[in-house]
Amino acid sequence: MAPAAANYYSAPPHAHQKQRGYRICDTCGAVENPVAQKFRLCGGCMTTQYCSTECQKSHWPSHKTICQHTAAQMSGAKQQAIGPAYPDENLAKYLRKFTSTHSSLLGWAGFQALQLKRLPANIRQSALLIELSYNAHAESLYRFSVANTHIVSRTFVTSHDPLVAADISRREERCRRSGGIGTLVILVQCGGISQVMPVEVDPPSKISWDPRDDWAEVLRHFVESGRTDFKPISTTARG
Repeated sequence: MAPAAANYYSAPPHAHQKQRGYRICDTCGAVENPVAQKFRLCGGCMTTQYCSTECQKSHWPSHKTICQHTAAQMSGAKQQAIGPAYPDENLAKYLRKFTSTHSSLLGWAGFQALQLKRLPANIRQSALLIELSYNAHAESLYRFSVANTHIVSRTFVTSHDPLVAADISRREERCRRSGGIGTLVILVQCGGISQVMPVEVDPPSKISWDPRDDWAEVLRHFVESGRTDFKPISTTARG
């Protein structure tokens, strides 16, 4: 049997301490070390992360517009009649929490889906759309399942919202200045509610993840098993 794409066959979540994917401070660019210090998420958009209160405060003048825009969209979504299949008024909040909880898994899936190890230029043209189904479950880890995944044009995400497009462009410029290939765009959607997840990607020479064709299967397994202990496995050397 080929090596798993991740820690696929390890024990269920209650047997492990919850893992978090690494994050980058949106102000100073510091990389999160969860063992030493966990970064804080912006309470408004639940997307931007910071290494300290000082960085969060200094970034607020430039972050304010996109943050308030995102928060307003989420607030508006809570007031909408989503339909009989999505009756919970807290769906928008649950979706944001899902994206934050599974950030490492979603980023890995996007990297694999767009084949960025072999074709890094794909990051400029394509995005990963993940469609979720909502389950009215008491435990938050079991409220969503993966209904479908699609590779879509990046403009599918950026053309509908100029503020989101500008925020992605800002992250892309910062990433490329530091030697990365750009910003991977992931759109997580459930019913009429969606969450954009931008991921700044290092050059392939610095990423030792194995290319995997079974990324959708792995994604579905971890989400529907309620697992948060995802860790990519690398069997190839960097470079």
